[in-house]
Amino acid sequence: MRRTVESESAAPTNPLRDAQDRRLPRIAGPSGLVIFGVTGDLSRKKLMPAVYDLANRGLLPPGFSLIGFARRDWADEDFTQVVHDAVKQYARTPFREEVWSQLAQGMRFVSGVFDDDQAFENLKATIEQLDKERGTGGNFAFYLSVPPKFFPTVVRQLKKHSLSQGQGSSWRRAVIEKPFGHDLESAQELNRIVHGVFPNQEVFRIDHYLGKETVQNILALRFANTMFEPLWNRSYVDHVQITMAEDIGIGGRAGYYDGIGSARDVIQNHLLQLLALTAMEEPASFGAKALVTEKLKVLNSVRLPKELGLHTVRGQYTGGWQGGRRVPGYLEEEGISPHSVTDTYAALKLEIDNRRWAGVPFYLRTGKRLGRRVTEIAVVFQRAPYSPFDATHTEELNNNALVIRVQPDEGVTIRFGSKVPGTQMEIRDVTMDFAYGESFTESSPEAYERLLLDVLLGDANLFPRHQEVERSWEILDPVERHWARHGRPEPYTAGTWGPRAADDMLARDGRSWRRP
Repeated sequence: MRRTVESESAAPTNPLRDAQDRRLPRIAGPSGLVIFGVTGDLSRKKLMPAVYDLANRGLLPPGFSLIGFARRDWADEDFTQVVHDAVKQYARTPFREEVWSQLAQGMRFVSGVFDDDQAFENLKATIEQLDKERGTGGNFAFYLSVPPKFFPTVVRQLKKHSLSQGQGSSWRRAVIEKPFGHDLESAQELNRIVHGVFPNQEVFRIDHYLGKETVQNILALRFANTMFEPLWNRSYVDHVQITMAEDIGIGGRAGYYDGIGSARDVIQNHLLQLLALTAMEEPASFGAKALVTEKLKVLNSVRLPKELGLHTVRGQYTGGWQGGRRVPGYLEEEGISPHSVTDTYAALKLEIDNRRWAGVPFYLRTGKRLGRRVTEIAVVFQRAPYSPFDATHTEELNNNALVIRVQPDEGVTIRFGSKVPGTQMEIRDVTMDFAYGESFTESSPEAYERLLLDVLLGDANLFPRHQEVERSWEILDPVERHWARHGRPEPYTAGTWGPRAADDMLARDGRSWRRP
């Protein structure tokens, strides 16, 4: 409904009665959260602080409850102290004693391992107790912050002990972290197990990139403006580059990372989701079903080039200098076999066989120990079909580009040509820049804040469905099989932008990677 300034000032609609009033925040109803693997880094650095930040912003109900499940021999008070310390260290919003006091009253801890029947009976009793004491209404989400090999065990235990189904109108939901399988076959098996316990609409697969404001801004940029979408096609776009680069190594994640690698860890989920959002058609609405429909259309149109050896690259970092200090190579990292062939860098060229994108290559790359930490989507436009300028006047002019910066400096940059002041008609690249931090007074919430709130609200807009997960594996599996048949990954020095073969891959197409 469109309102004039006069109507708003003279007779404003009561916002409590206006369901469409966007000034009202979305607040979760009576509910609780159970975190399996609550002692891990993800829980400590992201989940617990996100719960507090939501409470601090007034987005959780007064009786919200948090249950930790792990093998530690802790009392409720020990767990509360752990959450307190995590919140103090990692929360985005200021610590307020009154908020913490309210939140801490609903914290409980259940000790046990995942195949321990008695522990799950204790969990059931704890949930029932919180229903009575805190008014959670039987509504609980189960967050599986555990290694993927434990997903089936935890899910089956929830079913065995009647924890996966609410009573009456109450709900139970499963939240699952990536990686969701390690290939198509394992993903399909896991989907079968999970959907045998929870309905599809109650399964939330976390891809934290989809919770970032800048990722959601792709939809706003494209469909809320008329100046971009007419150019968003093969008639004007030369190619698209999607990059997720990290300047760190694997740290203490050897047990998880080795054998998985960068392609399975990042391309299968994060980068293919970014591709889908960048390339999809306008959805009928921003509801989960409509978004999934359009993303699936794109993913189903993605094609790998025939010559995988020419259009895919995998690398592995070696020792070097980064950030002013000497860093070890991947094979020198603690817990890594000296014979490991795990990729720490992956790049591939994809094509989309539809009318909008036919002939436009999408280049995806990700890696560790690269030049800097950055995630971006660069839409690179074609050069003008005819130029009246002398070649010497435009030698410093590159293709126009629109770059969506996902992290760390969230925003959008537009690169175009402008005349250099002076008597000559010399054209040079300039940029226009939009930065979230400079344009809005409110800081962007962490991705896990948005995603946890959406889980409690039952809003699945930002969560990949099982069809997307399986289709993504269908795209990546042939690449992984090709790499498995063709020796070791190519080495690259820490602090550089990846192996030489990645530059050669684009050079064969007459293009080059951006250096963010």
